[in-house]
Amino acid sequence: MLKVVLKTWPLLTGVLLLMVGNGVQGSLLGIRGTLEAFNTLQLSVVMSAYFLGFLIGSRVAPDMIRRVGHVRVFAALGSLISAVLVLYPMLVEWQIWALMRVVIGFGFAGIYITAESWLNNTATNETRGQALSAYMIVQMLGIVASQGLLAAGDPFGYDMFLIPSVLVSLAFLPLLLADSPTPTFSTTVRLGFRDLFRISPLGCVGMLISGGVFSAMFGMASVWGTLSLLSVKQIALFTSFLYVGGLLLQYPVGWLSDRIDRRQIMLWLSVVATVVLIVATVLDLPFWALLIVAGLLGGITYPMYSLLIAYTNDFLSKEQMAAASAGLIFMNGVGAIFGPLITGWLMGVVGTNGFFLYLAVLYAAQVVYTLWRMTRRASPSVTGAYRGVTPTASTVAAVAVLENAPDIGPSPETPEAAEEASRGLEIRSAEVAEAVEQDAAPGAERPEDGETESGPRKEG
Repeated sequence: MLKVVLKTWPLLTGVLLLMVGNGVQGSLLGIRGTLEAFNTLQLSVVMSAYFLGFLIGSRVAPDMIRRVGHVRVFAALGSLISAVLVLYPMLVEWQIWALMRVVIGFGFAGIYITAESWLNNTATNETRGQALSAYMIVQMLGIVASQGLLAAGDPFGYDMFLIPSVLVSLAFLPLLLADSPTPTFSTTVRLGFRDLFRISPLGCVGMLISGGVFSAMFGMASVWGTLSLLSVKQIALFTSFLYVGGLLLQYPVGWLSDRIDRRQIMLWLSVVATVVLIVATVLDLPFWALLIVAGLLGGITYPMYSLLIAYTNDFLSKEQMAAASAGLIFMNGVGAIFGPLITGWLMGVVGTNGFFLYLAVLYAAQVVYTLWRMTRRASPSVTGAYRGVTPTASTVAAVAVLENAPDIGPSPETPEAAEEASRGLEIRSAEVAEAVEQDAAPGAERPEDGETESGPRKEG
């Protein structure tokens, strides 16, 4: 873990500062909007507008990375977010706030894609789970710190909008000034939803479910707490336990996922979440038990996001990772849009327990789908990524060897090398498509141990 952090510290530092700014503005707008006499419907439009921008950003960001690279995209979007943050107290109209939230969502979607594809590019399959866990831990630390900053300020003043803007502006200084290595590939490969789904159906469906869980859990927790007659302090404590649980389990889950089949970890985490949420739905739990539920729920939800990204990227070339991250984030955003809406409706039908019931249904769906996907392929034995692959005639195995072979050809700086790399990528893509079609044909043979949905997995 330490090696991963040292290798990516400029990026992680920038993400930390960005998340402090994002955490402050996310909570501040709800409070300030209430003080400005915005009604509930208006505030819900303002908050949901973020996810509209998020979806747009998830489609546009890969092209931006393709044209100008990771560092410039990170800095440009950070500057855009910083500028919008200082405009909120100057333009106090809910319609304008909604438009600005679209811009904020667009910016953060692009930053997430840039950061995650950057991490995936610098990590190996052996360290990818740890790298993404470190990334999520930094995000949570930033959000937790932002709540402390919010509590110390006046939501009706200008300072609480200015401070996040300054923090966001400072976020890209480590990236621009550090001499740490940045991603070396200069292009990304377009990857449609159909192609991404064929590569990893579990990754796509899992991210859709994860978005619904996350947005409902963090967007509706305060509503559930208020309707359950909890005090403000109790609601804050419940929310903080969601983050604490995520902080405590991020690294252990990431470390374990680099050593055994990630699908097994997803399955057991989903089973535990389903059982805990059913108990919380059926029983009238005391507050201390609700805190345990919150800790377990946060400790499962955050690592699940990292697991799904790492699992999907196990089957991708480095050139495909930015586009894949965009697709996964788009799926996550779609789920996030509907999460609060469905949760609110369900709570109106069955009462406050509808909050836990909705989350239980989603995690139960994750259990069923993960089990089904595991029956589609043999479960590999895992100790290391792309090591000890059993030689077979599989074209997918051959592609894995090619993608992970050391570069002994001409320098990628030369036009000849670029042309050669392009031809090689086209050949590998054609081989993968042919292999998938053959595997999908009736009577197709199951892959041997060490192969998974799109290629050989980790074997030992």
